[in-house]
Amino acid sequence: MLEITRGVMRDGRGVTVGVLGSYGGKNVGDEAILTAMLDRVQGARPDARIVVFSRDPDYSRGVRPDVEVVGWEGVTRERTSEHLRRLDVLVLGGGGILYDTEARRYLRLVRTAQAHGVPVFTYAVGAGPLTDEVDRDWVRSTLTDAAAVTVRDEESKLVLEEAGLERPITVTADPALLLRPGDSGEELLRAEAVPRGVRLVGMSVREPGRAASHLDEHGYHQLLAHVGDFLVNRLDAHVVFVPMERDDIRHAHAVASHMADAGACTVLRGASRPQQVLDIVKQLDLAIGMRLHFLVFAALAGVPLLPLPYAGKVFDFAQQIGAPALRGVARENVGLLLAEVDRLWDERPARLAETAARTAAMRMRADRTAERFLTYLETIAPSPVLPGPPTTAAPVG
Repeated sequence: MLEITRGVMRDGRGVTVGVLGSYGGKNVGDEAILTAMLDRVQGARPDARIVVFSRDPDYSRGVRPDVEVVGWEGVTRERTSEHLRRLDVLVLGGGGILYDTEARRYLRLVRTAQAHGVPVFTYAVGAGPLTDEVDRDWVRSTLTDAAAVTVRDEESKLVLEEAGLERPITVTADPALLLRPGDSGEELLRAEAVPRGVRLVGMSVREPGRAASHLDEHGYHQLLAHVGDFLVNRLDAHVVFVPMERDDIRHAHAVASHMADAGACTVLRGASRPQQVLDIVKQLDLAIGMRLHFLVFAALAGVPLLPLPYAGKVFDFAQQIGAPALRGVARENVGLLLAEVDRLWDERPARLAETAARTAAMRMRADRTAERFLTYLETIAPSPVLPGPPTTAAPVG
């Protein structure tokens, strides 16, 4: 049975939207991006059938049982092509996926989609570092033909331009900014045996990994241990380490092991959904962290925050949000960092007002990505027109 939509005929299946990003990797930030993006798209286009390309399909099915999930890592090109061919559009993003050695992996699927005539919409991606010439070539040759290229920050735009991409690039903001906190945080902290009735300062650490290979692991463990002890002694606070990936837990315990007051901290067990982590962050009195989306959550929750930039994306976010940020995470910065923590605590009422205003502006930019995509989707697959009530023709003569 054919369904009539605004001037076009469709087969009743609605519109099929593929989403490709670092999903299924069990990173809270990436899953927050996916959650915010899909909630926004599905809210505006309930006829949309979503196909998420996941690194771990079983995990993604558990997180998003309302969408179709397919695996793509270790899958043959023929099998992947079967899924790509039935899409009306492929969304690339959001999140930081266009960097050395990784960019070509995602763009290989994008090229396959384009070869099957599927348009590609680049959705608030993060880019960089992008110095490998093979990856730069993949970016130039693939994104040149994209329906639209939107990035989440100015640095990503600069990285793509320096890679030789000569086409309009629109700067929006991280899709996770569209999440809203709920009320589960207090209960979640109780389940983790975090003490009640005390000041809570959240800290976020991360592994060096490919995105931060320059980090001196031992050095930043010691640096953050000094910060933790300062928080306990200066603010009489309890330090809560909030993992955004499973491996963050190991590094949080390493930091705690260097603290003189290790008993005054709790390392959360992790495995929480984005909304739950946001609710936990809402319970904090102060947030100090390396992970970008931990800082995004602090801004959304109205918590004073101090970024610890290990990469340009964190420094860029700090500038946008008006937060103080040192350039780099190294032991020699301990004095400067402690001074910033002290200043942030003393100035938190004024800082919060400015952060709230800037966060609201960034949320508007994040929503523009969704609006732009929905407008594009309307041009290739107009929304269904619901049939109106039957009418009776007036008698003639």
